Amino acid sequence: MDRIALKPPALRAGDTVGVVAPAAAIERSHLERGLEVVRAMGFRVRVSERALSRDGVLAGTDAERARELQAYFADPEVRAIFVARGGYGCGRLLPLLDFEAIALTPKPFLGFSDATFLLNALVDKSSMVAFHGPMVAMDFARGLGRRGFDHLRKLLTGELRGFELSAREAVHPGAAEGLLIGGCLSVVVAMLGTPWAPSFDGRILFLEDTGEKAYRIDRMLVQLRQSGALSRCAGLVFGAIRPIEGDEGEARLIMRFIAEQTEGLGCPVLFGIEAGHGSENLTLPFGLPVRVDASSRRLIVSEAAVS
Repeated sequence: MDRIALKPPALRAGDTVGVVAPAAAIERSHLERGLEVVRAMGFRVRVSERALSRDGVLAGTDAERARELQAYFADPEVRAIFVARGGYGCGRLLPLLDFEAIALTPKPFLGFSDATFLLNALVDKSSMVAFHGPMVAMDFARGLGRRGFDHLRKLLTGELRGFELSAREAVHPGAAEGLLIGGCLSVVVAMLGTPWAPSFDGRILFLEDTGEKAYRIDRMLVQLRQSGALSRCAGLVFGAIRPIEGDEGEARLIMRFIAEQTEGLGCPVLFGIEAGHGSENLTLPFGLPVRVDASSRRLIVSEAAVS
């Protein structure tokens, strides 16, 4: 039986959210616009001292970024941690973080894309629910829609005690339950063979990506299948898989490859929930039990994601 991850404490109005930059460097104007959205949710903000730092393409050295992230988890005044942006760099921090110490002070951690490295490590190494969702200097800065804004705020405050997301189509039939993991396909594949690779056994694997040619999506799915990861999953859910420049021919080819690489797994497979690099990036609680039902084309969360 898979161990359910620990739910972090719910946020309340006036709580302080720490905004960190564990990956690529950030533009000041994007960060400032995003911070206004965090404040509009009713939270105070504490911005990483390194948020606007640069070390090549990264927001500071690996040691600096890891040390600050560790400090934000340890700080009792910081009640949640939101990632400013992804890009590249989170995977470099994994050997530098003390996940046992982080487990002692669970708090909502929000991000996606390159932050997929951190989300899955928090679930498996810190046994903590982590939140796959919009980032401050990216999605927030571009303007969250009302649905995404309300979904995130209510999920983190505990007002949302379960929800359902509809998929565009059911690729393969069935129904299954398990802990939700996953994230950006290219990052999940990059984690394979490392000490921080997620456990796939009996779990629901969510995958999304953007800006990839169809053959690269296929190559990554082939690696997941041939590594045995896909056959160990109880179910698969795909979010947005956006090809380069919105090429419709590429999009159709991606759908074909998804159907082919998930054929014969004997588990439900859904495609097209509104999460990831798409027009709507609804927040998902990784480490929480979910249900996938291909007959209704739904991903179902039946409990609150915070305590």
